Amino acid sequence: MSDLMQRGAAPIGVFDSGLGGLSVVRAIRQRLPAEPLIYIADSRYAPYGEKSDAFIRARSEALSRGLIERGAKMLVVACNTATTHAIAHLREQLDLPIIGVEPGIKPAALGSRSNVVGVLATAATLRSDKLQGLLAAHAGTCRFVCQAGHGLVERIEQGEAEGEAVDALLAQYLQPMLDAGADSLVLGSTHYAWLIPAIRRRFGDRFTLVETATAIAQRVAQQLDQHGLSAPSDAAAAPAAMTLCTTAPGESQRLPLLRLAQGEDFAGAQVRAIDVEPV
Repeated sequence: MSDLMQRGAAPIGVFDSGLGGLSVVRAIRQRLPAEPLIYIADSRYAPYGEKSDAFIRARSEALSRGLIERGAKMLVVACNTATTHAIAHLREQLDLPIIGVEPGIKPAALGSRSNVVGVLATAATLRSDKLQGLLAAHAGTCRFVCQAGHGLVERIEQGEAEGEAVDALLAQYLQPMLDAGADSLVLGSTHYAWLIPAIRRRFGDRFTLVETATAIAQRVAQQLDQHGLSAPSDAAAAPAAMTLCTTAPGESQRLPLLRLAQGEDFAGAQVRAIDVEPV
């Protein structure tokens, strides 16, 4: 097998602080079914939103190196918090394509009719220079109502993307945005994509929801082509191998991954526990 074919057959490595990045894995699988995937949910340390910047950088590097050791040809940092605080460091340290995520501030601002946009993100993402720069770039034409989603990531990590507790938090965080005139809502964490059904049930179509998983998958496809890393495609073949890993220490703590990974987009995926060198 040629070196080019070997590189193409290698997996795309994806990581997140926990289960949120599965929404990105799902989008990549839908866009690129021939691409092998390996995902690490760092649920042992979730959420990152309350962690220090130094911790986030160190943990992101450890997970990235763990994926490279397992053959990753490209990295996707499927975590807004890790992207804002660690991706520049990762690109300095590692020699392979690295794609990050960021909240969809620009498309939300451009699409808002009321010129008021709600931003729901983790505390660490909200304080980051990256997000503050995005907000400042559009502050002349749009007003942003920002809210840290305390408790939401923790609920999703427990496998709870709906229910009374989630509904109460969504009402607490999103109703003030509506009261302020927001017609668009930026979901500033990949975890929050799992809340879309709950948001729709409670608020209907009062918000245009902006999440970026589809755009990330498109960017992955472009970078694979640009770097000559695309897997050989066969329209008749079954989807490529997918491995979903978690650093959650106990069997009961791994159950939420199993629940979220159900469905046709994750069909045939192997689910396993994994140890990554701690910080």
